[in-house]
Amino acid sequence: MSTDNVILEMRGISKTFPGVKALQDVTLTVARGEVHGICGENGAGKSTLMKVLSGLHPHGTYEGDILFEAEPCEFKTIRDSEHRGIVIIHQELALSPYLSIAENIFLGNEQATRGVIDWTKTNAEAAKLLARVGLAERPDTKIMDIGVGKQQLVEIAKALSKRVKLLILDEPTAALNDEDSAHLLDLVRSLKEQGVTSIIISHKINEIAAISDAITVIRDGKTIETLDMRGSEKITEERIIRRMVGRALDSRFPERESHIGAEVLRIEDWTVHHPIDQSRKVVDGASLTVSKGEVIGLAGLMGAGRTELAMSIFGRTYGTNISGRIFKDGQEIQTHSVHEAIMHGIAYATEDRKKYGLNLIDDIKRNITSSSLGKLARFGVVDQEEEVLVAERYRRDMNIKTPSVDALVGKLSGGNQQKVVLSKWIYADPDVLILDEPTRGIDVGAKYEIYTIINALADAGKAVVVISSELPELLGICDRIYALSQGRVTGQLPRAEATQESLMHLMTQEKEVTSR
Repeated sequence: MSTDNVILEMRGISKTFPGVKALQDVTLTVARGEVHGICGENGAGKSTLMKVLSGLHPHGTYEGDILFEAEPCEFKTIRDSEHRGIVIIHQELALSPYLSIAENIFLGNEQATRGVIDWTKTNAEAAKLLARVGLAERPDTKIMDIGVGKQQLVEIAKALSKRVKLLILDEPTAALNDEDSAHLLDLVRSLKEQGVTSIIISHKINEIAAISDAITVIRDGKTIETLDMRGSEKITEERIIRRMVGRALDSRFPERESHIGAEVLRIEDWTVHHPIDQSRKVVDGASLTVSKGEVIGLAGLMGAGRTELAMSIFGRTYGTNISGRIFKDGQEIQTHSVHEAIMHGIAYATEDRKKYGLNLIDDIKRNITSSSLGKLARFGVVDQEEEVLVAERYRRDMNIKTPSVDALVGKLSGGNQQKVVLSKWIYADPDVLILDEPTRGIDVGAKYEIYTIINALADAGKAVVVISSELPELLGICDRIYALSQGRVTGQLPRAEATQESLMHLMTQEKEVTSR
Protein backbone atom coordinates (compact mmCIF):
# COMPACT_ATOMS: atom_id res chain seq x y z
CA MET A 1 0.00 0.00 0.00
CA SER A 2 1.38 3.41 -1.00
CA THR A 3 2.28 5.64 1.97
CA ASP A 4 0.39 8.51 0.32
CA ASN A 5 -2.75 6.39 0.32
CA VAL A 6 -2.59 5.57 4.06
CA ILE A 7 -4.77 7.65 6.40
CA LEU A 8 -4.07 5.72 9.62
CA GLU A 9 -1.26 3.63 11.04
CA MET A 10 -1.25 2.08 14.49
CA ARG A 11 2.09 0.48 15.29
CA GLY A 12 2.91 -1.87 18.16
CA ILE A 13 -0.09 -0.93 20.29
CA SER A 14 -0.12 -2.65 23.69
CA LYS A 15 -2.56 -1.95 26.51
CA THR A 16 -2.71 -3.57 29.94
CA PHE A 17 -5.46 -3.53 32.54
CA PRO A 18 -4.98 -5.00 36.03
CA GLY A 19 -4.46 -8.72 35.47
CA VAL A 20 -5.28 -8.56 31.75
CA LYS A 21 -3.14 -7.90 28.66
CA ALA A 22 -5.89 -6.45 26.43
CA LEU A 23 -3.67 -5.56 23.45
CA GLN A 24 -0.24 -6.90 22.55
CA ASP A 25 1.78 -5.35 19.74
CA VAL A 26 -1.26 -4.70 17.53
CA THR A 27 -0.66 -3.19 14.09
CA LEU A 28 -3.39 -1.66 11.92
CA THR A 29 -3.08 0.12 8.57
CA VAL A 30 -6.13 1.80 6.98
CA ALA A 31 -6.17 3.22 3.46
CA ARG A 32 -7.74 6.58 2.70
CA GLY A 33 -11.35 6.31 1.52
CA GLU A 34 -11.83 2.61 2.31
CA VAL A 35 -14.20 0.72 4.56
CA HIS A 36 -11.99 -1.29 6.91
CA GLY A 37 -13.57 -4.06 8.97
CA ILE A 38 -12.26 -5.32 12.29
CA CYS A 39 -13.30 -8.82 13.39
CA GLY A 40 -12.60 -10.80 16.50
CA GLU A 41 -14.27 -12.69 19.30
CA ASN A 42 -15.65 -10.91 22.35
CA GLY A 43 -12.71 -9.80 24.48
CA ALA A 44 -10.28 -9.94 21.55
CA GLY A 45 -9.43 -6.25 22.03
CA LYS A 46 -11.31 -4.59 19.15
CA SER A 47 -13.11 -1.93 21.17
CA THR A 48 -10.03 -1.32 23.33
CA LEU A 49 -8.00 -0.61 20.19
CA MET A 50 -10.57 1.94 19.01
CA LYS A 51 -10.65 3.58 22.45
CA VAL A 52 -6.89 3.99 22.21
CA LEU A 53 -7.28 5.56 18.77
CA SER A 54 -10.04 7.94 19.86
CA GLY A 55 -8.31 9.14 23.03
CA LEU A 56 -10.70 7.44 25.46
CA HIS A 57 -7.59 5.60 26.60
CA PRO A 58 -5.26 8.64 26.56
CA HIS A 59 -1.69 8.75 25.33
CA GLY A 60 0.62 7.53 28.05
CA THR A 61 -1.68 4.72 29.17
CA TYR A 62 -0.62 2.45 26.30
CA GLU A 63 2.51 1.58 24.35
CA GLY A 64 2.98 2.12 20.62
CA ASP A 65 2.48 4.86 18.04
CA ILE A 66 -0.47 6.34 16.15
CA LEU A 67 0.05 8.15 12.84
CA PHE A 68 -2.91 9.94 11.27
CA GLU A 69 -2.38 11.48 7.84
CA ALA A 70 1.34 10.69 8.31
CA GLU A 71 1.56 12.80 11.49
CA PRO A 72 2.26 11.31 14.96
CA CYS A 73 -0.73 11.74 17.30
CA GLU A 74 -0.86 11.81 21.10
CA PHE A 75 -4.55 12.12 21.89
CA LYS A 76 -5.24 12.92 25.54
CA THR A 77 -9.03 13.19 25.19
CA ILE A 78 -11.75 12.32 22.71
CA ARG A 79 -11.94 16.02 21.79
CA ASP A 80 -8.32 15.82 20.60
CA SER A 81 -9.15 13.02 18.15
CA GLU A 82 -12.36 14.72 17.01
CA HIS A 83 -10.38 17.89 16.32
CA ARG A 84 -8.32 15.83 13.83
CA GLY A 85 -11.48 14.40 12.23
CA ILE A 86 -11.63 11.01 13.97
CA VAL A 87 -15.11 10.31 15.35
CA ILE A 88 -16.23 7.13 17.13
CA ILE A 89 -19.83 5.95 17.48
CA HIS A 90 -20.17 3.42 20.28
CA GLN A 91 -22.57 0.49 20.43
CA GLU A 92 -24.34 2.22 23.35
CA LEU A 93 -25.47 5.41 21.65
CA ALA A 94 -24.56 8.65 23.44
CA LEU A 95 -27.69 10.65 22.69
CA SER A 96 -29.89 12.54 25.15
CA PRO A 97 -33.45 11.21 24.77
CA TYR A 98 -35.04 14.41 26.05
CA LEU A 99 -33.29 16.73 23.59
CA SER A 100 -34.21 17.22 19.95
CA ILE A 101 -32.31 15.74 17.03
CA ALA A 102 -30.80 19.15 16.23
CA GLU A 103 -29.77 19.72 19.85
CA ASN A 104 -28.07 16.32 19.98
CA ILE A 105 -26.24 16.88 16.70
CA PHE A 106 -24.70 20.14 17.88
CA LEU A 107 -24.35 19.34 21.59
CA GLY A 108 -20.92 20.67 22.56
CA ASN A 109 -20.61 22.27 19.14
CA GLU A 110 -23.44 24.80 19.44
CA GLN A 111 -24.25 27.18 16.58
CA ALA A 112 -23.92 30.34 18.62
CA THR A 113 -23.10 34.01 18.20
CA ARG A 114 -21.67 35.83 21.21
CA GLY A 115 -22.78 33.00 23.45
CA VAL A 116 -26.38 32.96 22.18
CA ILE A 117 -27.55 29.89 20.25
CA ASP A 118 -28.90 30.63 16.81
CA TRP A 119 -31.79 28.16 16.66
CA THR A 120 -32.69 28.99 13.08
CA LYS A 121 -29.17 28.13 11.96
CA THR A 122 -29.07 25.07 14.24
CA ASN A 123 -32.23 23.58 12.76
CA ALA A 124 -31.28 24.51 9.19
CA GLU A 125 -27.82 22.92 9.46
CA ALA A 126 -29.31 19.87 11.17
CA ALA A 127 -31.81 19.50 8.32
CA LYS A 128 -28.94 19.46 5.80
CA LEU A 129 -27.13 16.77 7.77
CA LEU A 130 -30.30 14.67 8.13
CA ALA A 131 -30.83 14.85 4.39
CA ARG A 132 -27.24 13.71 3.90
CA VAL A 133 -27.82 10.57 5.98
CA GLY A 134 -31.27 9.95 4.47
CA LEU A 135 -33.32 10.61 7.60
CA ALA A 136 -36.68 12.27 6.92
CA GLU A 137 -37.34 13.58 10.43
CA ARG A 138 -37.89 17.14 11.62
CA PRO A 139 -34.82 18.53 13.43
CA ASP A 140 -36.99 19.43 16.45
CA THR A 141 -38.13 15.79 16.95
CA LYS A 142 -37.06 14.41 20.34
CA ILE A 143 -34.68 11.44 20.30
CA MET A 144 -37.07 9.44 22.51
CA ASP A 145 -39.64 9.57 19.71
CA ILE A 146 -37.53 7.78 17.09
CA GLY A 147 -36.30 4.19 16.88
CA VAL A 148 -32.80 2.82 17.37
CA GLY A 149 -32.12 2.65 13.61
CA LYS A 150 -32.89 6.35 13.19
CA GLN A 151 -30.84 7.16 16.29
CA GLN A 152 -27.83 5.54 14.61
CA LEU A 153 -28.33 7.89 11.66
CA VAL A 154 -28.49 10.86 14.04
CA GLU A 155 -25.14 9.77 15.49
CA ILE A 156 -23.66 9.67 11.99
CA ALA A 157 -25.14 13.10 11.22
CA LYS A 158 -23.50 14.33 14.42
CA ALA A 159 -20.16 12.90 13.25
CA LEU A 160 -20.55 14.63 9.88
CA SER A 161 -21.11 17.94 11.68
CA LYS A 162 -17.59 17.56 13.07
CA ARG A 163 -16.10 17.30 9.55
CA VAL A 164 -15.25 13.65 10.05
CA LYS A 165 -12.40 12.13 8.05
CA LEU A 166 -12.30 8.75 9.80
CA LEU A 167 -15.60 7.35 11.13
CA ILE A 168 -15.42 4.46 13.62
CA LEU A 169 -18.59 2.39 14.01
CA ASP A 170 -18.64 -0.10 16.91
CA GLU A 171 -21.30 -2.78 16.29
CA PRO A 172 -23.51 -0.35 14.33
CA THR A 173 -26.16 -2.92 13.35
CA ALA A 174 -26.25 -5.04 16.53
CA ALA A 175 -29.64 -3.69 17.65
CA LEU A 176 -31.10 -3.05 14.18
CA ASN A 177 -33.54 -5.04 12.08
CA ASP A 178 -32.59 -6.15 8.57
CA GLU A 179 -34.10 -3.11 6.86
CA ASP A 180 -32.39 -0.57 9.13
CA SER A 181 -29.11 -2.49 8.89
CA ALA A 182 -29.22 -2.43 5.08
CA HIS A 183 -29.94 1.32 5.10
CA LEU A 184 -27.04 2.03 7.44
CA LEU A 185 -24.60 -0.02 5.37
CA ASP A 186 -25.77 1.76 2.21
CA LEU A 187 -25.05 5.04 3.99
CA VAL A 188 -21.51 3.90 4.82
CA ARG A 189 -20.98 3.13 1.11
CA SER A 190 -22.34 6.58 0.24
CA LEU A 191 -19.96 8.24 2.72
CA LYS A 192 -17.08 6.33 1.14
CA GLU A 193 -17.96 7.93 -2.20
CA GLN A 194 -17.83 11.29 -0.43
CA GLY A 195 -14.28 10.59 0.78
CA VAL A 196 -15.04 9.49 4.35
CA THR A 197 -12.94 6.57 5.58
CA SER A 198 -14.74 4.12 7.89
CA ILE A 199 -13.69 1.47 10.38
CA ILE A 200 -16.46 -0.98 11.27
CA ILE A 201 -16.38 -3.41 14.18
CA SER A 202 -19.01 -6.10 13.80
CA HIS A 203 -19.87 -9.67 14.75
CA LYS A 204 -22.10 -10.04 11.70
CA ILE A 205 -19.58 -11.70 9.41
CA ASN A 206 -21.83 -11.62 6.35
CA GLU A 207 -22.34 -7.85 6.64
CA ILE A 208 -18.72 -7.00 7.26
CA ALA A 209 -17.56 -9.26 4.42
CA ALA A 210 -20.04 -7.61 2.05
CA ILE A 211 -19.12 -4.00 2.83
CA SER A 212 -15.40 -4.03 3.69
CA ASP A 213 -12.49 -3.34 1.35
CA ALA A 214 -10.14 -4.91 3.91
CA ILE A 215 -10.65 -6.82 7.16
CA THR A 216 -8.21 -7.03 10.05
CA VAL A 217 -8.68 -10.01 12.37
CA ILE A 218 -7.72 -9.64 16.03
CA ARG A 219 -7.50 -12.60 18.39
CA ASP A 220 -6.51 -12.54 22.06
CA GLY A 221 -5.26 -8.96 21.77
CA LYS A 222 -3.00 -9.65 18.78
CA THR A 223 -3.22 -8.87 15.06
CA ILE A 224 -3.72 -12.17 13.22
CA GLU A 225 -4.14 -11.12 9.60
CA THR A 226 -5.40 -8.35 7.31
CA LEU A 227 -7.46 -9.69 4.42
CA ASP A 228 -7.79 -7.83 1.13
CA MET A 229 -11.43 -8.22 0.14
CA ARG A 230 -10.79 -6.58 -3.26
CA GLY A 231 -8.13 -9.06 -4.37
CA SER A 232 -8.51 -11.90 -6.83
CA GLU A 233 -8.66 -14.47 -4.03
CA LYS A 234 -12.20 -14.99 -2.73
CA ILE A 235 -12.29 -14.58 1.07
CA THR A 236 -15.01 -16.79 2.53
CA GLU A 237 -16.88 -16.28 5.80
CA GLU A 238 -15.48 -19.64 6.94
CA ARG A 239 -11.92 -18.37 6.54
CA ILE A 240 -12.69 -15.22 8.54
CA ILE A 241 -14.30 -17.28 11.31
CA ARG A 242 -11.38 -19.71 11.38
CA ARG A 243 -8.93 -16.82 11.85
CA MET A 244 -11.16 -15.22 14.50
CA VAL A 245 -11.54 -18.26 16.72
CA GLY A 246 -8.26 -20.01 15.91
CA ARG A 247 -10.00 -23.18 14.81
CA ALA A 248 -12.46 -24.36 12.20
CA LEU A 249 -16.14 -24.31 13.10
CA ASP A 250 -17.39 -27.24 11.05
CA SER A 251 -20.93 -26.16 11.82
CA ARG A 252 -22.34 -22.90 13.17
CA PHE A 253 -24.71 -24.94 15.34
CA PRO A 254 -23.81 -27.90 17.57
CA GLU A 255 -25.60 -31.17 16.95
CA ARG A 256 -28.40 -32.21 19.31
CA GLU A 257 -30.65 -35.25 19.39
CA SER A 258 -34.04 -34.14 20.69
CA HIS A 259 -35.78 -36.07 23.47
CA ILE A 260 -39.05 -34.24 23.93
CA GLY A 261 -41.17 -35.16 26.93
CA ALA A 262 -44.44 -34.03 28.48
CA GLU A 263 -45.88 -30.56 28.01
CA VAL A 264 -44.56 -28.10 30.60
CA LEU A 265 -46.07 -24.74 29.67
CA ARG A 266 -49.24 -23.85 27.78
CA ILE A 267 -50.34 -20.29 26.99
CA GLU A 268 -53.94 -19.87 25.86
CA ASP A 269 -55.57 -16.83 24.24
CA TRP A 270 -53.01 -14.41 25.72
CA THR A 271 -53.82 -10.76 25.06
CA VAL A 272 -51.79 -7.74 26.16
CA HIS A 273 -52.62 -4.06 25.67
CA HIS A 274 -50.08 -1.26 25.28
CA PRO A 275 -49.18 0.32 28.65
CA ILE A 276 -49.87 3.87 27.39
CA ASP A 277 -52.29 3.48 24.48
CA GLN A 278 -54.52 0.96 26.22
CA SER A 279 -56.82 0.65 23.20
CA ARG A 280 -54.01 -1.01 21.22
CA LYS A 281 -53.39 -4.75 21.44
CA VAL A 282 -49.69 -5.57 21.40
CA VAL A 283 -50.30 -9.30 21.83
CA ASP A 284 -53.60 -10.53 20.41
CA GLY A 285 -54.97 -13.93 21.45
CA ALA A 286 -51.62 -15.74 21.30
CA SER A 287 -51.42 -19.45 22.18
CA LEU A 288 -48.38 -21.74 22.35
CA THR A 289 -46.96 -24.78 24.12
CA VAL A 290 -43.49 -26.00 25.07
CA SER A 291 -42.49 -29.39 26.45
CA LYS A 292 -39.66 -30.88 28.50
CA GLY A 293 -36.46 -31.13 26.51
CA GLU A 294 -37.84 -28.94 23.73
CA VAL A 295 -36.44 -25.73 22.25
CA ILE A 296 -39.08 -23.60 20.56
CA GLY A 297 -38.45 -20.37 18.69
CA LEU A 298 -40.44 -17.17 18.36
CA ALA A 299 -39.93 -15.50 14.98
CA GLY A 300 -41.32 -12.15 13.93
CA LEU A 301 -40.49 -8.79 12.44
CA MET A 302 -39.84 -5.75 14.62
CA GLY A 303 -43.03 -4.87 16.51
CA ALA A 304 -44.53 -8.35 16.12
CA GLY A 305 -44.95 -8.64 19.92
CA ARG A 306 -42.40 -11.36 20.75
CA THR A 307 -40.68 -9.56 23.63
CA GLU A 308 -43.97 -8.15 24.88
CA LEU A 309 -45.41 -11.67 25.00
CA ALA A 310 -42.43 -12.97 26.97
CA MET A 311 -42.35 -10.06 29.43
CA SER A 312 -46.08 -10.19 30.09
CA ILE A 313 -45.83 -13.91 30.89
CA PHE A 314 -42.88 -13.27 33.20
CA GLY A 315 -44.54 -11.45 36.06
CA ARG A 316 -46.52 -9.08 33.84
CA THR A 317 -43.46 -6.85 33.49
CA TYR A 318 -44.96 -5.36 30.33
CA GLY A 319 -48.43 -4.27 29.32
CA THR A 320 -51.86 -3.64 30.82
CA ASN A 321 -55.31 -5.25 30.64
CA ILE A 322 -53.64 -8.65 30.30
CA SER A 323 -55.95 -11.61 29.79
CA GLY A 324 -55.55 -15.28 28.97
CA ARG A 325 -54.53 -18.44 30.80
CA ILE A 326 -51.20 -20.02 31.73
CA PHE A 327 -50.89 -23.72 32.50
CA LYS A 328 -47.82 -25.27 34.10
CA ASP A 329 -47.64 -29.07 34.12
CA GLY A 330 -51.36 -29.14 33.37
CA GLN A 331 -52.37 -26.88 36.26
CA GLU A 332 -53.48 -23.29 35.75
CA ILE A 333 -51.15 -20.79 37.44
CA GLN A 334 -50.94 -17.03 37.98
CA THR A 335 -47.80 -14.97 37.32
CA HIS A 336 -48.82 -11.51 38.52
CA SER A 337 -45.29 -10.71 39.74
CA VAL A 338 -41.71 -11.67 38.88
CA HIS A 339 -41.42 -13.49 42.21
CA GLU A 340 -44.56 -15.49 41.42
CA ALA A 341 -43.23 -16.40 37.96
CA ILE A 342 -39.91 -17.57 39.41
CA MET A 343 -41.69 -19.59 42.10
CA HIS A 344 -43.59 -21.37 39.32
CA GLY A 345 -40.28 -22.22 37.60
CA ILE A 346 -40.37 -19.62 34.80
CA ALA A 347 -37.32 -17.48 34.04
CA TYR A 348 -36.77 -14.74 31.47
CA ALA A 349 -33.36 -13.56 30.20
CA THR A 350 -33.96 -10.10 28.75
CA GLU A 351 -32.70 -8.92 25.36
CA ASP A 352 -31.20 -5.81 27.03
CA ARG A 353 -28.67 -7.44 29.34
CA LYS A 354 -26.93 -4.16 30.21
CA LYS A 355 -30.08 -2.30 31.25
CA TYR A 356 -32.32 -5.00 32.70
CA GLY A 357 -30.35 -8.23 32.95
CA LEU A 358 -27.30 -7.22 34.97
CA ASN A 359 -26.07 -4.83 37.62
CA LEU A 360 -23.02 -3.52 35.77
CA ILE A 361 -21.48 -1.84 38.83
CA ASP A 362 -21.61 -5.04 40.91
CA ASP A 363 -19.38 -8.10 40.71
CA ILE A 364 -19.92 -11.37 38.88
CA LYS A 365 -20.77 -13.48 41.91
CA ARG A 366 -23.57 -11.20 43.11
CA ASN A 367 -25.05 -11.02 39.62
CA ILE A 368 -25.10 -14.81 39.35
CA THR A 369 -26.77 -15.34 42.72
CA SER A 370 -29.08 -12.30 42.72
CA SER A 371 -32.26 -14.11 41.65
CA SER A 372 -31.78 -17.03 44.08
CA LEU A 373 -30.41 -15.59 47.30
CA GLY A 374 -32.77 -17.83 49.28
CA LYS A 375 -30.58 -20.79 48.33
CA LEU A 376 -27.59 -19.15 50.01
CA ALA A 377 -29.23 -17.55 53.05
CA ARG A 378 -29.06 -18.85 56.58
CA PHE A 379 -31.47 -17.03 58.89
CA GLY A 380 -31.64 -14.15 56.42
CA VAL A 381 -27.84 -13.83 56.03
CA VAL A 382 -26.11 -14.79 52.77
CA ASP A 383 -23.34 -17.36 53.16
CA GLN A 384 -20.59 -15.47 51.30
CA GLU A 385 -18.24 -18.45 51.10
CA GLU A 386 -20.95 -20.55 49.46
CA GLU A 387 -21.74 -17.63 47.13
CA VAL A 388 -18.12 -17.61 45.92
CA LEU A 389 -18.17 -21.39 45.39
CA VAL A 390 -21.38 -21.17 43.35
CA ALA A 391 -20.03 -18.31 41.21
CA GLU A 392 -16.71 -20.10 40.67
CA ARG A 393 -18.57 -23.21 39.50
CA TYR A 394 -20.47 -21.23 36.90
CA ARG A 395 -17.35 -19.29 35.86
CA ARG A 396 -15.70 -22.62 35.12
CA ASP A 397 -18.67 -24.47 33.63
CA MET A 398 -19.80 -21.54 31.44
CA ASN A 399 -16.23 -20.60 30.44
CA ILE A 400 -16.65 -16.99 31.63
CA LYS A 401 -13.34 -15.35 30.75
CA THR A 402 -12.36 -13.39 33.86
CA PRO A 403 -9.55 -13.74 36.39
CA SER A 404 -11.95 -13.52 39.34
CA VAL A 405 -15.66 -13.66 40.23
CA ASP A 406 -15.04 -10.42 42.14
CA ALA A 407 -14.55 -8.57 38.83
CA LEU A 408 -17.21 -6.03 37.86
CA VAL A 409 -19.68 -7.33 35.28
CA GLY A 410 -19.49 -4.01 33.43
CA LYS A 411 -15.85 -4.76 32.56
CA LEU A 412 -16.67 -8.02 30.77
CA SER A 413 -17.14 -8.45 27.03
CA GLY A 414 -20.67 -8.86 25.68
CA GLY A 415 -20.40 -12.62 25.29
CA ASN A 416 -19.16 -13.08 28.85
CA GLN A 417 -21.88 -10.78 30.17
CA GLN A 418 -24.45 -12.98 28.41
CA LYS A 419 -22.96 -16.05 30.10
CA VAL A 420 -23.40 -14.32 33.49
CA VAL A 421 -27.07 -13.66 32.65
CA LEU A 422 -27.55 -17.33 31.72
CA SER A 423 -25.70 -18.44 34.86
CA LYS A 424 -28.05 -16.35 37.00
CA TRP A 425 -31.14 -18.03 35.60
CA ILE A 426 -29.68 -21.54 35.36
CA TYR A 427 -28.77 -21.29 39.06
CA ALA A 428 -32.43 -20.44 39.74
CA ASP A 429 -33.16 -23.92 38.28
CA PRO A 430 -36.29 -23.01 36.27
CA ASP A 431 -38.42 -25.48 34.37
CA VAL A 432 -39.03 -22.96 31.57
CA LEU A 433 -36.31 -20.57 30.41
CA ILE A 434 -37.22 -17.79 27.97
CA LEU A 435 -34.16 -16.37 26.17
CA ASP A 436 -34.73 -13.06 24.39
CA GLU A 437 -32.08 -12.44 21.68
CA PRO A 438 -29.52 -14.55 23.60
CA THR A 439 -26.70 -14.02 21.06
CA ARG A 440 -27.28 -10.38 20.09
CA GLY A 441 -24.01 -8.45 19.85
CA ILE A 442 -21.70 -11.40 20.46
CA ASP A 443 -19.26 -13.12 18.15
CA VAL A 444 -19.59 -16.40 16.30
CA GLY A 445 -17.38 -18.35 18.72
CA ALA A 446 -19.32 -17.16 21.78
CA LYS A 447 -22.58 -17.86 19.92
CA TYR A 448 -21.54 -21.49 19.51
CA GLU A 449 -20.92 -21.70 23.26
CA ILE A 450 -24.38 -20.22 23.97
CA TYR A 451 -25.98 -22.74 21.60
CA THR A 452 -24.14 -25.53 23.44
CA ILE A 453 -25.55 -24.25 26.75
CA ILE A 454 -29.08 -24.18 25.27
CA ASN A 455 -28.65 -27.77 24.08
CA ALA A 456 -27.44 -28.83 27.54
CA LEU A 457 -30.51 -27.22 29.13
CA ALA A 458 -32.82 -29.10 26.76
CA ASP A 459 -30.93 -32.36 27.37
CA ALA A 460 -31.46 -31.80 31.10
CA GLY A 461 -35.22 -31.70 30.48
CA LYS A 462 -35.71 -27.95 30.58
CA ALA A 463 -38.21 -26.26 28.27
CA VAL A 464 -36.47 -23.45 26.36
CA VAL A 465 -38.09 -20.61 24.43
CA VAL A 466 -35.75 -18.61 22.15
CA ILE A 467 -36.67 -15.23 20.68
CA SER A 468 -34.37 -14.25 17.84
CA SER A 469 -34.33 -11.84 14.91
CA GLU A 470 -31.93 -14.15 13.07
CA LEU A 471 -33.93 -16.81 11.21
CA PRO A 472 -30.85 -19.01 10.52
CA GLU A 473 -30.29 -19.12 14.29
CA LEU A 474 -33.84 -20.30 14.98
CA LEU A 475 -33.60 -22.85 12.19
CA GLY A 476 -30.29 -24.10 13.60
CA ILE A 477 -31.28 -24.65 17.24
CA CYS A 478 -35.08 -25.03 17.56
CA ASP A 479 -37.35 -28.07 17.44
CA ARG A 480 -40.39 -25.97 16.52
CA ILE A 481 -40.79 -22.33 15.54
CA TYR A 482 -43.82 -20.11 16.11
CA ALA A 483 -44.25 -17.05 13.89
CA LEU A 484 -45.86 -13.83 15.11
CA SER A 485 -47.23 -10.92 13.11
CA GLN A 486 -48.86 -7.84 14.59
CA GLY A 487 -49.22 -9.52 17.96
CA ARG A 488 -50.86 -12.69 16.61
CA VAL A 489 -49.44 -16.19 16.32
CA THR A 490 -49.81 -16.85 12.61
CA GLY A 491 -48.55 -20.41 12.60
CA GLN A 492 -45.93 -22.89 13.74
CA LEU A 493 -43.57 -25.17 11.87
CA PRO A 494 -41.50 -28.17 12.97
CA ARG A 495 -37.79 -27.90 12.32
CA ALA A 496 -37.94 -30.34 9.40
CA GLU A 497 -40.46 -28.21 7.50
CA ALA A 498 -39.23 -24.72 8.40
CA THR A 499 -37.26 -22.56 5.97
CA GLN A 500 -36.47 -18.86 5.95
CA GLU A 501 -39.02 -18.41 3.17
CA SER A 502 -41.83 -20.30 4.93
CA LEU A 503 -41.20 -18.42 8.18
CA MET A 504 -41.13 -15.06 6.43
CA HIS A 505 -44.46 -15.93 4.81
CA LEU A 506 -45.98 -16.55 8.26
CA MET A 507 -44.29 -13.46 9.75
CA THR A 508 -46.04 -11.25 7.22
CA GLN A 509 -49.52 -12.81 7.57
CA GLU A 510 -52.27 -10.72 9.12
CA LYS A 511 -54.50 -13.60 10.19
CA GLU A 512 -53.75 -16.98 11.64
CA VAL A 513 -53.23 -19.72 9.13
CA THR A 514 -53.37 -23.47 9.58
CA SER A 515 -50.10 -24.89 10.95
CA ARG A 516 -48.46 -27.64 8.98
